[in-house]
Amino acid sequence: MAALTALTKSLGYHCAKRSKISTFSQNFPSHNSRFQTLRTLILEPSLSESVKLNCLSDYDSGIVEVNLDRPEAKNAIGKDMLSGLRHAFEAVDRDSSARVVMISSSVPKVFCAGADLKERKKMTAAEVHSFVNYLRSTFSLIEELQIPTIAVIEGAALGGGLEMALSCDLRICGENALLGLPETGLAIIPGAGGTQRLPRLVGKSIAKDIIFTGRRMGGRDAMSMGLVNYCVPAGEAHSKALEIAREINQKGPIAIRMAKRAINEGIDREMISALDLEEECYEQTLNTKDRLEGLAAFAEKRKPIYTGE
Repeated sequence: MAALTALTKSLGYHCAKRSKISTFSQNFPSHNSRFQTLRTLILEPSLSESVKLNCLSDYDSGIVEVNLDRPEAKNAIGKDMLSGLRHAFEAVDRDSSARVVMISSSVPKVFCAGADLKERKKMTAAEVHSFVNYLRSTFSLIEELQIPTIAVIEGAALGGGLEMALSCDLRICGENALLGLPETGLAIIPGAGGTQRLPRLVGKSIAKDIIFTGRRMGGRDAMSMGLVNYCVPAGEAHSKALEIAREINQKGPIAIRMAKRAINEGIDREMISALDLEEECYEQTLNTKDRLEGLAAFAEKRKPIYTGE
């Protein structure tokens, strides 16, 4: 219960109160030193040892990282990990200081292997149905976050792992990435958004090919079809993702949220309705201190300092 209470507090509060939480420096072997940064652990292990919620500090304040850490199962999503993911993203959703979210893995050569089939084998059909529904709604929660989300993919992102990445705004992978939706080989279908998000991203025909055959593709192929935004040398996906997160983090927070809303909600509307939505979102940026700061910084030839007001 104490862990759950801690989660409901602001991420900014946890970052500020460093004396009350554990901190650690995490160096990723493949990262350039300029990307090494202090992370503060804010998801207590007692809730889920397989999901860590970290808030970057100092210059990178505002960037949050959800880290998958279940090496013995290649980050396969079982009940414990799913619960951890849900609580992590609910905590992010509550906090106004979070500006960008990265989903990454601390397990070498794997992002997420999909569902935990060993655990699944022990479930009844009703339990499977309930689990998949909760998984689907969790991924929808990721998709509906007001701030940008970035999936950092090194190695395998299969089944539910790829579906989680599909729920993000951006996907960055290493050349060693292996992506696929192999569910039809198990006589089921992708049930956590894969049949809907994939065709919206790559087109209906390509999505059918991927899902019908269950084939796996490498990072370069994934980028060529528009499945990922960037494909970088193996081991450099996290560095690239952090670079992108930093670029986003320097922009006006309200503007970023409104841009995401305009794109996500407008894409399925008729053009007239979509332009009305754009106008509504633009209006939300007009009477803000950040807009005035942006104009002042431009006139004074300096970098703006945005506060989200």
